Parts: sequence; C-alpha cells; structure tokens
Amino acid sequence: MDQGNENHADGGGGLGRREQDILALERRGFAGPGVKERAIREELGLAPVRYYQLLNALLDDPRALAHDPVTVNRLRRLRETRRAER
Repeated sequence: MDQGNENHADGGGGLGRREQDILALERRGFAGPGVKERAIREELGLAPVRYYQLLNALLDDPRALAHDPVTVNRLRRLRETRRAER
C-alpha cells in the first residue's frame, strides 16, 4: 500500500519517479556521440525526442527546481543560451 508514495518519500518535492530519473540522467556525463541517446532508450524506455520534450517541460516545473536546483538551473541557462543564439 505504501508503494504509491515511494515516488515522493525521498523528498522529491512531488516529482514522480520518471521525472526524478530524467534529472538523474541529466546529472551524468556522457562520452561520445549516441551514448546519451542509448541510455535514454535503455534506462528510461523513451524515444530521445519524447525525453527532450519531457525534460523541457520539467525545467519549467517548480517541483523540479526544488528537487535538484543545481541541475535545473544549469539546464535552464543552457536552454536560454541556445534560444538566444537562434
């Protein structure tokens, strides 16, 4: 019965397991082309396009900022830099 609360039991600020896993994947470093995309498919079971859609939405979620402010702020800065280059 407690399994439904496991996603939030670690102080995840209300983030589900998938959202926490996405942020955890973003904290890791990946060497070489295609390595990150392979990890996205194998570990999360998502297509990379869907992964990046979810990640982008997650960056605007205050729960994500509360859960992992360093990663979220770093990714927000990268996103803004890329938008400014367009």
